[in-house]
Amino acid sequence: MRAICIREPGDVDVLEMREVVEPEPGPFEIRVAVRAAGLNRADLLQRRGLYPPPPDAPADIPGLEFAGEVEALGAKATRFQVGEPVMGIVGGGAYAEKVVLHERAAMRVPSGMELAQAAAIPESFMTAFDGLLRQGELKPGERLLVHAVASGVGTAAVQVGRLVGASVLGTSRSADKLARCRVLGLDVALHLEEPRFADEVRHATGGAGVDVVLDLVGGSYLEESVAALAPRGRLVVVGLLAGNLGKLPLGLLLTRRLTIRGTVLRSRPLEEKIELAQAFERQMLPQFESRRLVPVLDEAMSVAEVRRAHQRMEANATLGKIVLTW
Repeated sequence: MRAICIREPGDVDVLEMREVVEPEPGPFEIRVAVRAAGLNRADLLQRRGLYPPPPDAPADIPGLEFAGEVEALGAKATRFQVGEPVMGIVGGGAYAEKVVLHERAAMRVPSGMELAQAAAIPESFMTAFDGLLRQGELKPGERLLVHAVASGVGTAAVQVGRLVGASVLGTSRSADKLARCRVLGLDVALHLEEPRFADEVRHATGGAGVDVVLDLVGGSYLEESVAALAPRGRLVVVGLLAGNLGKLPLGLLLTRRLTIRGTVLRSRPLEEKIELAQAFERQMLPQFESRRLVPVLDEAMSVAEVRRAHQRMEANATLGKIVLTW
C-alpha cells in the first residue's frame, strides 16, 4: 500500500510517498481502507522530530484520525461488517491507504455524511467533548473561554459549548476568523495582538469571569487564563502552541479554589481510548445526524498535496480542519 512517510526530521520536503507493508488486523482489530485523514498540529511536530509516536504506532507514518470503509476483519472482530463506513483516532499511521485499529475504538460515520467531512470529526470533536464535558465538567448556563477558537478543536469546542447551553467566548489573532466563528455560535470574540485578555473577559462577563477555559495555546496564556477564571473555575490545558512554560499566579489558584487539568488523547492506554470513543459515539454522533454539530472543513486536499497542507497549517491560514483525501 502507499503511505506518506517522514524521511527524516525536517521541513515539508521530508514528506514523501512510499510503498509500505500492508498492516494485518489482529484478532479483535479491523483494517480500514482510508479515504480521508485529518491534519493535526501533532503531525507537524512529529515531522520535525519533536513529537515521537507511541510504541504501537508506525515510527515514520504520521496521521491521528481517519475515515474510510472496513476492508477486513480480525478473527474475533464482530462489531462491523466489511464495507461499513467508519472513522476514528489512531496513535499514528493515518496518512496511509490502510490502517488497523481495535474494533471498539472505531466509530460509525454519521448517516449521510461524506467521508472527507467525517475525517474532520474524531480528533477535534473528541478532544472538545472530553476536555469540556468530562474534564472541565461544563454545565448549562456557565461561561466558557476557548483559546485558538478558529482551530479544529476550537471550532468544535464552540459547538459543544453551545450544545450544552453555555455562553462561549473565544480568542484569536485574526479578526476575520473570529467573525466567521460567530456563525458557529461564538458569543464574544476577543481579538488578541498580545496574550492579554483577562480584563476583557471580566468586562464581557460583568466582572464574573468564566467557569471553564479550554487552552490550546499554553505558554504565556497561563497567567491570563487563571486571572480570567471565576471562583471554582476549571482550566483544561490540551495544547502548547506557545510553549510548555508559563507563570502561575498561586494566590488566585488558592483564593478562587481553581482547578487546573492537563489532558492528551494520543498517549492514553487502549482501554481509555475505547471508552472515550464509545461514549462519544453514544452521546455526540446523534448530534451530527441532526446537524446540531457540524465538522468545519477548511479544505480537502489530495494526499499528493500533503506538503502544501502542512505549509498552510504552519502559516496559521486555516479555519477548522484540513483533510487529506486518497
